[in-house]
Parts: sequence; structure tokens; C-alpha cells
Amino acid sequence: MGGGMEANKNKFIEDWSSARENLEHNFRWTRRNLALVGLFGIALPVLVYKGIVREFHMQDEDAGRPYRKFL
Repeated sequence: MGGGMEANKNKFIEDWSSARENLEHNFRWTRRNLALVGLFGIALPVLVYKGIVREFHMQDEDAGRPYRKFL
């Protein structure tokens, strides 16, 4: 009735999906990975936090209020 419609598998896509499924087993810590974790996992959040706190302190100073305490 509807036969002969099999999908052809792409070898490259199958290899990529297999690698994605086993990523946690094949992961290795390298200098590059440590640098990326340090940059995007630690430094960037700290800089964003500092910028937000600075903005709140500037608003408090303009309004004549004492600084709010964060963390």
C-alpha cells in the first residue's frame, strides 16, 4: 500500500548524534574547557552581578538613600 518509502540514513548525522548521546562519557578537561568554564561560568556572572549592584548603588545615591546590601 505505502511501501518503498524508507528514509536513507546520513552517516555523518548518525555519527554526530552518537557522539552527542555519549558526550558525558567522552568528555575530557582541557585547558580550553577550563578557560571557557572560568570565563562564562565564573567571570561573566561576577561582572554582571557587580554591574547590577553598581547600578542600584547609583540609584540609591541619587535618591539620597543608604546603600542596599546584597549578599
